[in-house]
Amino acid sequence: MSTKVAFIGFGGVGQSLAELFLKQKENLNKSHLLNPVVVAVSDVMKGSIYHPEGLDVETLLATIKQTGNVEDYPNQPGLIRGWDSLETIKHSNADVIVEVTFTDVRTGQPAIDHCRAAFENNKSVVTTNKGPVALAYNQLAALAEENGVFWGFEGTVMSGTPALRMPVTTLAGNEITEIKGILNGTTNYILTEMEKGETYQASLEKAQSLGYAEADPTSDVEGLDARYKTAILSNYLMGTPLVAEDIYCKGISDFTLDMVKEASKNNQKWRLLARLTKENGTVKASVKPELVDNDDPLAGVIGPTNAIVYQCDLAGPIMLTGAGAGLVETAYSLLIDIIHYHRQYALTKI
Repeated sequence: MSTKVAFIGFGGVGQSLAELFLKQKENLNKSHLLNPVVVAVSDVMKGSIYHPEGLDVETLLATIKQTGNVEDYPNQPGLIRGWDSLETIKHSNADVIVEVTFTDVRTGQPAIDHCRAAFENNKSVVTTNKGPVALAYNQLAALAEENGVFWGFEGTVMSGTPALRMPVTTLAGNEITEIKGILNGTTNYILTEMEKGETYQASLEKAQSLGYAEADPTSDVEGLDARYKTAILSNYLMGTPLVAEDIYCKGISDFTLDMVKEASKNNQKWRLLARLTKENGTVKASVKPELVDNDDPLAGVIGPTNAIVYQCDLAGPIMLTGAGAGLVETAYSLLIDIIHYHRQYALTKI
């Protein structure tokens, strides 16, 4: 049974997912009865193509590699070029929209509009964009439910590590009273490099050279990235809508080597922690550097690794660690969402 997919945005993550479709084709069909068929790509920089019967993914990827423009895809009867993102969402025959555009996390656009258009046109969405979940979760979730479609956003918090699905499924029956974690690998890498004796600036430059940090690292080092992820955790897992801007946030840009050394003398380490605590139905949230004792499990999380701890009323503390970034890891989170869409929606119609 085929699942028709349209990519809205086709950068590194989108192309990595397309490659996974190729590499995992036999396994997806054998293990999950899933046959993803790419029918459309629309990217503001790379052009747009659509064919209702599907595009050849190998040819699509080769075209991008050779020319950088999907509209250079070979001619064939029925091929449509030039649709913008909203036209692709509204008029293609896709079952699932893979929304991986470059989105302004402060406004959630254009991803919020893309999700809304998809739901209104009875199409499911999988996305790694934080904006729609952090800024418009209740509205979009209600719209998806109203139209009987699926919305997957596993990759918005810890990339391919199931920080959202695991507590909902595996920890079902528990009340989660606190969530705390290291949700930004860049800052964790910087802090652990400083523990080796590097200065903040040297650690940051090393993180940039390795691709962990952007040329403008503000979102990471000031805690903004972790703050949006904290809002997502509150919206989805705690059932409490929080506006990201209302979450107290302090980053690590003012950290000095002396601060890290002083903590080490006291058998402690600095970690930039996102923390949500639920008490009497009220959720308090913060993102800030905190001292943790060396025997705390979070102290052992080093480099760009992410980690999250769920405090459960029945199971006690449960800790999950894994990669919080990476093209393949992020593409994998989208693939998992598509598999869950297929299980929940497509297979029930067989």
